[in-house]
Amino acid sequence: MNPTASSCPMHFPFHRTSVTDIPLDYIELRANNPVAKVILPTGDTGYVVSRYEDVRMVLSDPRFSRAETILPNVPKLSAVDFPAGSLFTLDPPHHTRLRKLVSDEFTPRRIQNLVPHIQKITDDLLDRLAVDQQPVDINLALAFPLPVIVICELLGVPLTDREHFRRWADASISLTADPTEALSRQKEMVTYFSKLIERKRVEGGGDLLSALIVAHDEDGKLSQMELIVMAMSLLVAGFETTGSVIGTGVLTLLRHPDRVQKLLKEPGHIDVLVEELLRLNPIGDGGPVRITLEEVNIAGVTLSKGSLVIASVSSGNFDHHQFDQPKTLNTDRNHNRHLAFGHGIHYCLGASLARAELRIVISTLFQRFPTLRLACPIEELKMKVGMLFHRLERLPVTW
Repeated sequence: MNPTASSCPMHFPFHRTSVTDIPLDYIELRANNPVAKVILPTGDTGYVVSRYEDVRMVLSDPRFSRAETILPNVPKLSAVDFPAGSLFTLDPPHHTRLRKLVSDEFTPRRIQNLVPHIQKITDDLLDRLAVDQQPVDINLALAFPLPVIVICELLGVPLTDREHFRRWADASISLTADPTEALSRQKEMVTYFSKLIERKRVEGGGDLLSALIVAHDEDGKLSQMELIVMAMSLLVAGFETTGSVIGTGVLTLLRHPDRVQKLLKEPGHIDVLVEELLRLNPIGDGGPVRITLEEVNIAGVTLSKGSLVIASVSSGNFDHHQFDQPKTLNTDRNHNRHLAFGHGIHYCLGASLARAELRIVISTLFQRFPTLRLACPIEELKMKVGMLFHRLERLPVTW
């Protein structure tokens, strides 16, 4: 049959039946309705693209815009947009200009130089975990503290202010938050970084935020608001996504003790294991949002100009046409071309950093605690829903 956009829209986000499976709706969509019409949390209409090759196309084709997503008269996924001028809300050439200002900080070579420090942070966190009363929530003890510490040090943001970050991040990525509250949290974040930037202008430093301040003050390469929003974007993206995958990645391995044993016997196994954990554990059940700049045909379905399109990375990473036995944790895959970090010009800036953190955390955790196991029935675990990025509400473990 020829696929067509559904005449009876589904509601997005789709329902998860468990913390270990992405929504089962995607199986049907990939087979029969690869460009599915959906009702968004705002009440607007959009389209979910679910097949691997179509998702790659949406992510890399310039006819699908990020910048258009924050215009006033287009369909919206959430009631409050991320501020204009961020890497999340720009197309070339503006995206290219801003990305170039920070890209050197996230090169594989630069991240490799950070590995010993990331290892020390991980060791220190695990030292504390070892003396905590069991069971221990891995999310609170490791999964989120590690990337928060790393991104704060990289940016030059005081770690003592970290109690604010979760509240601000939740407001930034919520699909269902009250608009007034979400805007209030966003303004708090803008005010915080405005004050921090003024303080760092006086104090200086060798961190990324200080370098961006110089790019504004001396070189005129970005505006004051671009400077603030860049800092906000890097902070939220720097810990929220990696923290989520650390938690779900650990849970995946707790369900596959044979893979843990292989990792303990073959430490070099960690690189391919991390790639498979990234594929199996998407940071959300949907994917990046774009707006069509012109009429576009996808998989035989014609979308009009101004349509909202969700490129479902989570579904694409489970497409059996690309990945044999996609639900299986298979570390023997050749050319694991997963989409966990996106594709095209918006490929995740922090991919090398996230990979380094995952490699270090996963290998060190199971080396230190080879008998690590869940401290509750898996059925009791829940995902925090209503968010652009998902995370386990808790992950209690013992050993």
